[in-house]
Amino acid sequence: MAIPVIDIFKLNGDARNKTMAQITNGCEEWGFFQQLVNHGISEELLEKVKKVFTECYQHEREEGFKNSKLVKSLHELVEDKSNERLENADWGDVFLLADDNEWPSKTLGFKETMAEYRAELKKLAEKVMEVMDENLGLTKGFIKKAFNGGEVKNNAFFGTKVSHYPLCQHPEKVAGPRAHTDAGGVILLFQNEDVKGLQILKDRKWIDVEPLRNAIVINTGDQIEVLSNGKYKSVWHRVLVMPDGNRRSIASFYNLSFQAKISPALEIVMKVMNKDMEEQGYPEFFFVTTCLYMPSKSFSRKNQGSKLCGHVTADKKIFNIIVVDKSLLHTLLK
Repeated sequence: MAIPVIDIFKLNGDARNKTMAQITNGCEEWGFFQQLVNHGISEELLEKVKKVFTECYQHEREEGFKNSKLVKSLHELVEDKSNERLENADWGDVFLLADDNEWPSKTLGFKETMAEYRAELKKLAEKVMEVMDENLGLTKGFIKKAFNGGEVKNNAFFGTKVSHYPLCQHPEKVAGPRAHTDAGGVILLFQNEDVKGLQILKDRKWIDVEPLRNAIVINTGDQIEVLSNGKYKSVWHRVLVMPDGNRRSIASFYNLSFQAKISPALEIVMKVMNKDMEEQGYPEFFFVTTCLYMPSKSFSRKNQGSKLCGHVTADKKIFNIIVVDKSLLHTLLK
């Protein structure tokens, strides 16, 4: 079973209907975990991104990673011939690029290249959101407007997580980024083509996302699952620690504005809910970092899981935080 590969350029030609159908299937069955090719981002730019990524790690990040507590703890386990495993520690070096934070400055061309790349990725994300608008029966620009807080302005949060996963000679003793869903909206991943590691959970089985040269892997997060009323899934995925190569992961995410709130689109809800629910409406969701907060509902502590939910006051202060399993949310909302 392989992750779908979508030639997004075909949206502009005679194969548009077939391509739209492929994207619909991907969103509903795979959580839009698909590999996009012919996406409009130049090969030249992608090759420059690879170059500055590697150089940035070598010149500015590698020494710090090798001297990190994580690496030292692993060496201690190996030297002691311990059967223990490092828990609650993700193997890799990670930093964030956003519009308002400090970027690495010692690597020639890094800032310029990554700024150009992020601008292209943001345009691609918005193009994908327009495709989702059409497939969900929403007006063009609906999702973008919702993510920007109901305004045309660029208030949505667009961040890029730059991750380098060095080879590990003892992968059995340390974890990679553990199984999770993405809390955000639309996530676009640029990974290297020669080292595996990324897996998604499909039909209760872990499936490799096979590296494909210069493809952009795209998936939908929790915020899109909410907006689509559960039609588009936020899929569980993880990264394995690999013993045979360094893995590149540059994940850009188009998320809700910090001032925005989101609920299932009324046009979608009206298709499936009765009149009473239509009048009552859904509670709105506030997303804070990786946690999902929901007002006006209280839950028991039964079936605890990985998502945080609780009441949100009018001034958005959080209280009565209760942990519930994400898979229960749609049931609990009924």
